[in-house]
Amino acid sequence: MTRKTIDDVAKAAGVAIKTVSRVLNDEPNVREETRARVLAAVEALHYFPSLSARSLAGRRSYLIGLVYENPSANYIVDIQHGAMARCRQEKFRLFVHQCSGRDAELIRDVIGLVDQTHVDGLVVPAPLSQSIDLIRALDRRKLPFVRISPSAIDHRSPSVDMDDEGAAREMTEHLIELGHTRIGFITGHPTHHASALRLDGYRAALQAHRILYEPAYVKQGHFVFESGLGAGRELLALPKRPTAVFASNDDMAAGVLMAAHELGLQVPSQLSVAGYDDTYIARITWPRLTTVHQPSYDMAWSATDLLLQALKNGEGARTSRLAHRLIVRESTAPVRAD
Repeated sequence: MTRKTIDDVAKAAGVAIKTVSRVLNDEPNVREETRARVLAAVEALHYFPSLSARSLAGRRSYLIGLVYENPSANYIVDIQHGAMARCRQEKFRLFVHQCSGRDAELIRDVIGLVDQTHVDGLVVPAPLSQSIDLIRALDRRKLPFVRISPSAIDHRSPSVDMDDEGAAREMTEHLIELGHTRIGFITGHPTHHASALRLDGYRAALQAHRILYEPAYVKQGHFVFESGLGAGRELLALPKRPTAVFASNDDMAAGVLMAAHELGLQVPSQLSVAGYDDTYIARITWPRLTTVHQPSYDMAWSATDLLLQALKNGEGARTSRLAHRLIVRESTAPVRAD
């Protein structure tokens, strides 16, 4: 079957090629009757505009880049899907790139991607969104970008986040309300700003309920299953082990579940386990995980929306904070009397 061209669409609609281009690029000052006729021809001919042709016509690549360096695959999948859904609505393509290296090497990796693909803008989730060196490099390139879960860096770029400290506090208070006072906590990757905020929320809840903060109950994690398993083993080997463990993401909470199963501990009757993110893994473990629903998909959708608005309308910096929810499932229960 011969691939249809923009010439075929123009002939079928009875308009000039330039008019078809304006309709496909959603430009103003096209009569609605003409727009409808062109779109009907596009559908009838099953025409898909060439990305390169659109680029030449609109002086854009119609590519949005998503660059990431995050060990949690489940989180990144949600981010990709959210960004991709918003791009499709505007007929943009999403180019996903996993970054490698550190410091100057990482910057070269991202800037190399920008120069090779000519993306119109970048979606930058954590922890890259917290890199002042990357932000400065993108500023030098004059490339629009939007940050997801940025740190406190003051910058004019649009951003989307959620209340990590407040969410961690709410989850800790949920465990306290169930009667738990010996609550273990597994932190996230030490270079992630959200890791510190979630630890702050945990500590704030303990303090508010006059529960002594025990450093032995806090273990370092890295947002991956293996670190949750290792930290879980350490916590459950303590002479006075915690009755509940709150991990800073679902991957690590799943690791805690495995550590409990290794010891023959029943979850939740002998140990309550809670996670953070509400990714796919939280719904397929047994028992299913009580967790904080981080709206990762919606955050990526909203971030991409802010970026596309900036590209289309030249709008300035905007910030958006999305709501989280506590999702209570079968992995948490009232503390059992010793």
